[in-house]
Amino acid sequence: QVQLVESGGGLVQPVASLRLSCAASGSLFSYNTMGWYRQAPGKQRELVAGITTDGTTTYADSVKGRFTISRDNAKSTVFLQLNGLKPEDTAVYYCNVWWRWLGVPSEYWGRGTQVTVSS
Repeated sequence: QVQLVESGGGLVQPVASLRLSCAASGSLFSYNTMGWYRQAPGKQRELVAGITTDGTTTYADSVKGRFTISRDNAKSTVFLQLNGLKPEDTAVYYCNVWWRWLGVPSEYWGRGTQVTVSS
């Protein structure tokens, strides 16, 4: 079993920055993808950014140039640096990890951390 624990959310003003962290514990497959999703009220959950074990990244168009994802493989931790925050970034941010081994997928979610951007 894998557990993901997020931290770093909060209430900030527009153009401020935050750094989210997510620590994974348990049995993770050595090659995996860790990422961040978000869900705003009344909207579907969407991918914000993802990063593979070897550092390949992907970003939603809405956050490119403002958010940066990184990871520490030794600590099974993924980070999301949020710069230039906008009110539309307000959402619950969820950590995710998934992998596929022998064709069988595994996926785990954290409980989420609230990010609120408001003046």
